[in-house]
Amino acid sequence: GKWHMGVNCESRRDHCHHPLNHGFDYFYGMPFTLLNECQGTDDPELAKSLQDKYWLYTQIIIFSVLTLLIGKITSLFAVKWKIIICLAICGLLYFISWFSSYGFTKYWNCILMRNHNITEQPMNLEKTTSNMLKEAISFIERNKHRPFLLFVSLLHVHTPLITTEKFLGRSRHGLYGDNVEEMDWIVGKWLLDAVDKEGLKNTTFIYFASDHGGSLEAHRGNVQLGGWNGIYKGGKGMGGWEGGIRVPGILRWPGVLPAGKIIDELTSLMDIFPTLVHLAGGTVPQDRVIDGRTLLPLLQGTDLHSGHEFMFHYCGVFLHAVRWHQKDSGTIWKAHYATPVFQPEASGACFERGICPCFGDGVTHHDPPLLFDLSQDPSEANPLSADTEPLFNAVTRRIRKAVEEHRKTLTPVPEQLSPYNNIWKPWLQPCCGTFPFCWCDEENNKA
Repeated sequence: GKWHMGVNCESRRDHCHHPLNHGFDYFYGMPFTLLNECQGTDDPELAKSLQDKYWLYTQIIIFSVLTLLIGKITSLFAVKWKIIICLAICGLLYFISWFSSYGFTKYWNCILMRNHNITEQPMNLEKTTSNMLKEAISFIERNKHRPFLLFVSLLHVHTPLITTEKFLGRSRHGLYGDNVEEMDWIVGKWLLDAVDKEGLKNTTFIYFASDHGGSLEAHRGNVQLGGWNGIYKGGKGMGGWEGGIRVPGILRWPGVLPAGKIIDELTSLMDIFPTLVHLAGGTVPQDRVIDGRTLLPLLQGTDLHSGHEFMFHYCGVFLHAVRWHQKDSGTIWKAHYATPVFQPEASGACFERGICPCFGDGVTHHDPPLLFDLSQDPSEANPLSADTEPLFNAVTRRIRKAVEEHRKTLTPVPEQLSPYNNIWKPWLQPCCGTFPFCWCDEENNKA
């Protein structure tokens, strides 16, 4: 499914970020993310404000060249041909440089791979979900006689909310609801049924979860496309607000995990790694700090409380908030050191930017931090202060000490999402033809 970690570092074929370079034996899916551009709509998602600004500058350059050209031809003013030609060439190069990044997004970013080979460029979104399901079921059938790990990262429920005709209009909650219902059908009637059909139901640990809360900025006109976060503040990409990071997890393992049990304890998707290592009979690496905790004791009831005391919530490389699960009292505190500036101010999201930034003028820094007692105020509506909370200073000091200890465990590495690494680099572009003619449909040819 959706890998979204990229492919290459230095050359088109080094595949340094590819799943096969990170522990997986087989890959079928998108190496990048899903964008509106993949659907070919007139509603661009990738840096829309930047595209508008670049197009404005391009129009200014075109107008300037035409003005000089008309002035030269009509002898209204004296200007050398070299200046006009130089400005025209520079303008053309400027247009090519930005349009190659944004104008060909569908061809550069919306690709499907099997292992190291590109099978569709651009993807046929109408067939992608069924193709991925066939691959997942085939994987289960091939590996049913031995232990296996199958990680399925669905394109649902991500914009542009690709939904088959069978599910369009099924939900009272619009296109997003239709997409959720189709995802439910995919997981239940395809993946879980495949496990059950192969007689693996009682020997398979299944974990269903989301990587973040609803995306509040995802909308088309007045139609909300990004889900709903209930009482929780904020949403996807907002650092530490609960609406962006508090998601449910659903687990199934008949005969091992008690059915119908609800656990209201702090866990993390980082816990999947040590849990799988535990299940496989291995040991986690001892030469580094592993932030996850195995879920098995909590799920089986041998431990009543989460192994996490502190959680550190980042936006990019910037620490925005810290959660403290105070063991002796059971209170859950959260301190926000930075929060996004909502636009408009009372909207609860960054509608004018399209996505909340992590630093700069797009965030507000808090010293002392905004402190909330999530045990009493899960909506994060009422920040505490030294005047209203007797433990304010003691709690913020303890959290600050935890941050200092946490930072000692971090090893600086090159930032994958730096501005330099975010620009398009032709020599890294995955291409199934002769660059820049990157078009192919091996899926259809194979069929």
